[in-house]
Amino acid sequence: MRTFAFCSRRTFCSGRAGESVLRACAAIVTVVLCATAAQAQSAFTVPASALVQPAALHHELEASPHGSLVLQVGSRMLFDEDHIPGAVYAGPASTPEGIEALRARVTPLARSRAIVLYCGCCPWDHCPNIAPAWSLLRGMGFTHVRVLFIAHNFGTDWVSKGYGVERSQ
Repeated sequence: MRTFAFCSRRTFCSGRAGESVLRACAAIVTVVLCATAAQAQSAFTVPASALVQPAALHHELEASPHGSLVLQVGSRMLFDEDHIPGAVYAGPASTPEGIEALRARVTPLARSRAIVLYCGCCPWDHCPNIAPAWSLLRGMGFTHVRVLFIAHNFGTDWVSKGYGVERSQ
């Protein structure tokens, strides 16, 4: 069986040259698909209109502590050390177990419930938890989901600013 691949505008390659071109094309397609899949799980997929800045959330929670359900979707260890007062640990959304824990936590809620997600494990552009959590809640039909924008980490962007924290018992 001969392998043919398009080599230039008007010619085709056959044999080893054709196989090499096809392999190169397959490699490029694989890289593009993997990059697209990685980007689909990036925190940058959360629309800017859904982001809330730390100072704004701090003031909102001071004015109405029980207004929004705040869910931490990152590390249990970080949550236990310090978390936003009233926040609920929902599991690391980057794992299947964490996604299922989050799903179980929100399933009984009205789809119009105001929810704020946050992680704080690492810089925004490396966070593995925000995008899966956001996608799950939006996919379940929740209409008032916001995400706390934590540019660096929870310690830098919340704790060091003097915003309230509590420790797990």
